[in-house]
Amino acid sequence: MMKKIVLVLFVGLLGFTMTAQDAAAKIEFKTETVDYGEIVKGADGVRIFEFTNTGTAPLIISKVSSSCGCTIPKKPEGPILPGKTGEISVKYDTNRVGPIRKAITVISNADTPTKVLKIKGEIKAADGK
Repeated sequence: MMKKIVLVLFVGLLGFTMTAQDAAAKIEFKTETVDYGEIVKGADGVRIFEFTNTGTAPLIISKVSSSCGCTIPKKPEGPILPGKTGEISVKYDTNRVGPIRKAITVISNADTPTKVLKIKGEIKAADGK
């Protein structure tokens, strides 16, 4: 009798553990590339990547990094609950004339733990060159 009780408890616990693993965060970005277009040197370099947690568990973004020091990303604080939206802001140093081609890496607990976002565009001198 005791063996049956232990077996039932073990199978029940195993089943509970398996369904708990089905809960996962999922991050979906409105767009994975932000195009600055042509902007003037010294213009506002802040852009926003909007996303939604379309999963069934809280989304935790643990790290956001850029491919160079001229691009400063900022991650949201705290978890993003299922169905809720969040933002990652990116500030590019627009005091550099020339093309913009940078990558931002997002690491989270989502079902796809690493996402790479991109910014692109062109910075022109104030005189249009």
